[in-house]
Amino acid sequence: MFIRNERSIKEFMQSYPVVSILVIIHLVLWFMINFLQLPIGIMIYQLGEGNNYFISQGEYWRLITPIFLHADLMHVLFNSFSLVLFGPALEQMLGRSKFILAYLFAGLIGNIGTYLFAPSNYFFTHVGASGAIFGLFGIYLFMVFFRKHLIDQVSSQMITTILVIGLIMTFIRPNINIYGHVFGFIGGFIIAPVVLAGAEAYNPWASLVRRRRYKNDDGSIQFDPKRWEKRRFPRSAKKNILWIILAVLALLGLLSRFF
Repeated sequence: MFIRNERSIKEFMQSYPVVSILVIIHLVLWFMINFLQLPIGIMIYQLGEGNNYFISQGEYWRLITPIFLHADLMHVLFNSFSLVLFGPALEQMLGRSKFILAYLFAGLIGNIGTYLFAPSNYFFTHVGASGAIFGLFGIYLFMVFFRKHLIDQVSSQMITTILVIGLIMTFIRPNINIYGHVFGFIGGFIIAPVVLAGAEAYNPWASLVRRRRYKNDDGSIQFDPKRWEKRRFPRSAKKNILWIILAVLALLGLLSRFF
């Protein structure tokens, strides 16, 4: 479920548009705010960051907007890379509407939990998609326990292991929004039975097969009979260099969190 089979970024974006748009939003906002430090970017950050005091004053949009903002380069790369790894399978299984609903709901619950359970630090500020991403783990764990037909054993073991490690790191690392992670996970677990209604098991080839078809002269859709004879690593593979760069930077970001 978590191994990518797409041959290029374009193919990935066509197959998983919601995940792609979320990642683009993350990177564009970071570029405007942190890299270029544009005045409009700084204003977006100041108006969008989670802040318990301003939320108490009626600025309730701050319960959603922090999901799209990040503190620095490694923060945005780590969360975006996590979304690229764990989001596509759920986007296919749930459909685009249910996926974005579940993602935003988990992030919202994470930020509500932060607001309700961190009142002692009235000016506590927070940003990041971590709560929403932990919500995806909540949906996966619901499948592990209650929808076993939707997830294979290897993926079940992988997601459980990653979740345990993630929760441990949440509590032992400094400067982590513990409430956002924990309540984001709870939000995903809560909404799981709703969004998983009618879901089918993930098929890694479904989106690719749809996009590797061709039309006959009579207009009918047929599979390309020579599709399996094409080179496994075409010259166009060089387009994947961005994936490699993203993976390396995300790995460096992950390692920087442990040292």
